[in-house]
Amino acid sequence: MATTTLSYLDGDTELKGQLALGEGAGKRPGVVVFHEGSGLGPHPIESAERLAKLGYVALAADMFGGGRAAATPAEAATLMAPFQGDSALIRRRARAAIEALRTRPECDPTRVAAIGYCFGGATVLELARDGADLVAVVSFHGVLGTTAPAGAGAVRASVLVCAGFEDILASQADRAALEAELSAAGANWQLIVYGGAKHSFTNPGIDAVGLPDFRYDAGADRRSWDASVRHLREAFAISS
Repeated sequence: MATTTLSYLDGDTELKGQLALGEGAGKRPGVVVFHEGSGLGPHPIESAERLAKLGYVALAADMFGGGRAAATPAEAATLMAPFQGDSALIRRRARAAIEALRTRPECDPTRVAAIGYCFGGATVLELARDGADLVAVVSFHGVLGTTAPAGAGAVRASVLVCAGFEDILASQADRAALEAELSAAGANWQLIVYGGAKHSFTNPGIDAVGLPDFRYDAGADRRSWDASVRHLREAFAISS
């Protein structure tokens, strides 16, 4: 299994993702992995590698440019600032990653999905709302609100949302609003809530950051990953 840097553009902004590809020949389904607000660090890259081992070609996308990763929460806030409340920017930047993967010779361009964590979880929901040509999206502890809700019939991807019950960035009211939005849009959606789980529950490195409402949860991490694998296999019509 090989991981290499993949450079692509959004306008004049150079983006540097990490492409993960396992053994085998021929085209295969593709999955884009969108990172947390801290940028393109180890967690999304490891997720892309896990997906490659399952037989996909996976791209850990770069939303901030230059493959940057924040060293502190303050730096992460600075990197995210241009995207706050700007659904159009999020969607455009994310679509650049989708197209970068779709045009790879190893990727079946008709079978592409996206998953994301935290900021990336919000990103994949924006793609779904925008009618991106994806078979599936999975949002892990993502922010659920938007400035541009999905219209009727707009959502083409099947949607899985994995949320923590104690996530301060995805409250019960936020979850209910998303359920109502996706239902009104006629989307194929599922929301799984993990009791006791806080924000960033899939990231083993989050506890070291020292944010009290961000906590790794091994059980919720394992169960949500298993749910995502099943969701992708069903969407791609993979039997085993």
